Amino acid sequence: MSPSDLFGIAAHMHVLLRRKTGRVTDTEWMACNAEYAREIARFARERARVDGHVELLVWAEKLESAIATLAPAPRKPLVQSAAEALRAGQVQPVPGPEDATAQAKYIGRLR
Repeated sequence: MSPSDLFGIAAHMHVLLRRKTGRVTDTEWMACNAEYAREIARFARERARVDGHVELLVWAEKLESAIATLAPAPRKPLVQSAAEALRAGQVQPVPGPEDATAQAKYIGRLR
């Protein structure tokens, strides 16, 4: 399924949920994050069962079949990602209070 088809299904689900239940969703996030899309589909199924909105049930099934094409994003702890970025030199550590040169640079004048 193409990304535009998936986005279209997510947009339709967003409009239905907004009209039928008042729930506001993030269409773009729904189209790219399988975990979020599954939760929205679960919510839509629940509301379809409780409130009798058959349309929600149909579109929840479409959304679930569409997100099956999404590859799950590899999850990595934030600490591990930050450590790898520091080691690779992609980011510089923030100077701490012990760094007197950074503090003296801006005290008493603009620059």
